[in-house]
Amino acid sequence: MGKQNKERRVYTEAFKAEKREKPVTQTARDLGVNENVLYRWIQRSKATSRDRLPAFPGHGRPRDEELVRLRKENKALRTANEILKKAAGL
Repeated sequence: MGKQNKERRVYTEAFKAEKREKPVTQTARDLGVNENVLYRWIQRSKATSRDRLPAFPGHGRPRDEELVRLRKENKALRTANEILKKAAGL
């Protein structure tokens, strides 16, 4: 049994996004690909989009919550430092 050597087709993200407006089954038929391939593209696109979008500070990821906490702490320390500088100058 020999494996068929198929040329792998490559589609741009813009092309994929355009095709997503149609039902997956129709798009799969139009492109001559399996529906599972389109579902994989959609999942990858969603994951990539989530990674690109800025998360609202403190909402979602623990890292974001830590960042919010550290920024508040930094602001408080800067304020305290400015007060001490002014007091030392008197």
